[in-house]
Amino acid sequence: MITIKDKRFDLFITNEQLQEKIDIVANKINKDYKGKRPVLVAILNGAFIFAADLVRRLEFEHEIHFAKFSSYEGMDTTGNVEQLIGLTADIKDRDVIIIEDIVDTGTTMKSVIPQFFEKGARSVEIAVLLMKPGKLEVPLDVKYCAMEIPNEFIVGYGLDYDSLGRNYKDIYVVKE
Repeated sequence: MITIKDKRFDLFITNEQLQEKIDIVANKINKDYKGKRPVLVAILNGAFIFAADLVRRLEFEHEIHFAKFSSYEGMDTTGNVEQLIGLTADIKDRDVIIIEDIVDTGTTMKSVIPQFFEKGARSVEIAVLLMKPGKLEVPLDVKYCAMEIPNEFIVGYGLDYDSLGRNYKDIYVVKE
């Protein structure tokens, strides 16, 4: 158990379990993009650890860039997606893989994907560490999902509670 600010969290997913699932996702991406040179776009802040572990497993040439969008305050989504750091890479006629830490409602991805197509992307796929299908509010095609989880608030492995807790190697779930 860990404590962050006013909340206590129990161990939910070990780092070993995460690494096994990331191997599976990397193998699928390696198969699909063999001989290609996609642009990977990691969404800050939460996806930085997942992105680092994932790209080290990729066996093809690729570029990695970062963008930052936000729709959260504390433990809740605001429903409004705000671009904080935009994509500066040229993605015209390129395949893009968005690397995201978690998909909850899907609103952020639903808002972000058209922006990549507006910049000329040939294709856009999503690689996500965690997905909450029970909370999804918009139709969203996620091709590469490491794990589906229930609608619980979690921290660790890049995920935070009020900007704290990203540093834990495992993932913890809030204890009510």
